[in-house]
Amino acid sequence: MLGLKSKTVRLEPYNEKWASFFQIEKEKLSKALKNFDVDIQHIGSTAIIGCRAKPIIDIAVGLPNLEYGQQLIPIFESIGYIYSPDANFRVRWYFKKITQDLTTHFIHVVGRDSRIWQNHIVFRDYLNEKPELVIEYSKFKEQSAKGNENNRALYGLLKDPFIESTIVKALTEKNIERAGEDYKIPNELSQIH
Repeated sequence: MLGLKSKTVRLEPYNEKWASFFQIEKEKLSKALKNFDVDIQHIGSTAIIGCRAKPIIDIAVGLPNLEYGQQLIPIFESIGYIYSPDANFRVRWYFKKITQDLTTHFIHVVGRDSRIWQNHIVFRDYLNEKPELVIEYSKFKEQSAKGNENNRALYGLLKDPFIESTIVKALTEKNIERAGEDYKIPNELSQIH
C-alpha cells in the first residue's frame, strides 16, 4: 500500500513496487516538464534497496537553480500536486500528492548545485552500496519510530545524527567536496529518509 496520513509514522519493509511507483510518477513528470531543464531522481528510504520506509515516494527535481523552479509551480499543480509554500525555507519548492486522505508522494524542487541535492543523492547512493548499513539504518529508524507514531517531526529529529554522520562519511570516503552552502530546514533530511 502506498500513502500515509499527515504527520504520522508507519514504517514498512522494503517493497520492490516502490521503484515502479517512482517510475510511473517520473514518466508523468517528464512529460509535464519536457520543455524544462530538470533531473528527476528517486530519493529517500523508498529508493534504498532493503530499507524500511514510510510508504511515501520522495522525488527530487533538480534544476539549474532554485529561481528556475518558480515557473514550474503551476505545472506541478496541474498534475495533482499541492504546493506547500510554508515548507520552502528558501532552498526548495515543496509539493505533495494526496489520494484519499493519504500522502503518497513528495516532490522537492532544488538547485542541482545545492547541498540539499547533494545530500539526498549521496545518502541514497552510499546506502545502496552498503547493505549492512541499510540494516543498521532500518533498525535505527524502528527505534526512532517507537512511541512517535503520531509525531513525524520528533521521529525526524531522532534520525538526524545518523543521516548527517552517514553523509559526512560518504563524502569523505568518496573524496567529494560539500556542495553549496549550509541550509536550515527543520528535519529536511530525516523527513525524507
